[in-house]
Amino acid sequence: MLAIFLETLNITAPVFAMLFLGVLLKRIDWINDNFIHTASSLVFNVTMPALLFLGILHADLHAALQPSLLIYFSLATLVSFAVAWGWAIFKCPREDRGIYTQGAFRGNNGVIGLALAASMYGDYGISLGAILAALVILFYNTLSTIVLAVYSPVIKSDPWSICKSVFSNPLIISVIAAAPFAYFKIGLPGWLETSGQYLAQTTLPLALICIGGTLSLAALRKSGKMALSSSLVKMVGLPLLATLGAWLWGFRGAELGILFLYFGSPTAAASFVMARAAQGNHELAAAIIVMTTLMAAITTNVGIFVLQWGGWI
Repeated sequence: MLAIFLETLNITAPVFAMLFLGVLLKRIDWINDNFIHTASSLVFNVTMPALLFLGILHADLHAALQPSLLIYFSLATLVSFAVAWGWAIFKCPREDRGIYTQGAFRGNNGVIGLALAASMYGDYGISLGAILAALVILFYNTLSTIVLAVYSPVIKSDPWSICKSVFSNPLIISVIAAAPFAYFKIGLPGWLETSGQYLAQTTLPLALICIGGTLSLAALRKSGKMALSSSLVKMVGLPLLATLGAWLWGFRGAELGILFLYFGSPTAAASFVMARAAQGNHELAAAIIVMTTLMAAITTNVGIFVLQWGGWI
């Protein structure tokens, strides 16, 4: 229990360090709204696609392929998305429903979920987690694009326009482009991969600094109830339903543990970047990221404790 808590803290503490750095830099006027807008666009269009491309490129798609696990994960993700969207319609004003929905179902699996899976299950956790991460990237970005398009003032929401928005999304393009490289084990020239790594390594710090620069007590107060509601759905409601469903499906051991860690991950920083790109309520998106990251240190440990106590993982 203590080891999992410390591991979670080791992963989430750097996230908070970057968030608070963003708050500080904005407070002393070293960054401003123009910087945040430009940097967010850079992350969305350049650095995050580089991060995703390299992540897929290095994933071993031939290892740990478990069709039943992938099928369950896909179905559970779709159900989680539908539940989050339905709850958003019930809880939110129309213009905030896309941001609320994205915050409630989109987890930070590529960083926190995968890191915890590797910590708990070693190489098996990395291989299985990487395959799930590839699926996550495609699902999360497609579903987020759809729900944001429906409520965005700048993205058309007819079926053809949504389809174009999905396939013109730089994050999705990077995943689709990387898939054949990973499948056929095609490497990049050393200089090109090193350059890509330089870009990829700036993604999370820059995105988190932008989120921190957006945060303010006034924004947190304004978004408080909706952000808390979305955070509780993300960190309590959906992980409970998805993990129970996985248990009923018959998963046990590492598979059940990794599914819990993925569905119980806090909201991804990419949700802020996409909210900003869609000209949505990015303050709400930032508040949800902060709240879910805070909750993760508690909910992850409680969940692992319960699953280990029951002898299921």
